[in-house]
Amino acid sequence: MIAGVQILGVIFGLGLFYLAFLSFKRQEFTPIEWGFWTVLSVIVILMSLFPQVLDPVVTRLKFARALDLYVILGFMFLLLSLFYTYTISRRTQVRVEELVRKMAINETLRKRRK
Repeated sequence: MIAGVQILGVIFGLGLFYLAFLSFKRQEFTPIEWGFWTVLSVIVILMSLFPQVLDPVVTRLKFARALDLYVILGFMFLLLSLFYTYTISRRTQVRVEELVRKMAINETLRKRRK
């Protein structure tokens, strides 16, 4: 019998897949990014439907429940995503600062020539 949490997991996985597909069709995602999110959504759906697959991992790592493993993996994924987003944002900030600096120098030089 499928539990309510499993139904929510499947709905979440399908929603994730749909949003990734829409982003890919709008050309906001590259094929690699779309593939990553598709694989992730399929994993979410399969883990929701067949949670007993992780029982050997849960017992080996000495977790009390599979949900504990999911929570820890979720936090790890969130921290990894946050770190990646921060590095991209920081890199963009440095590029914008360099661009603004070059534009200011060019504007100053252009005004002096007049």
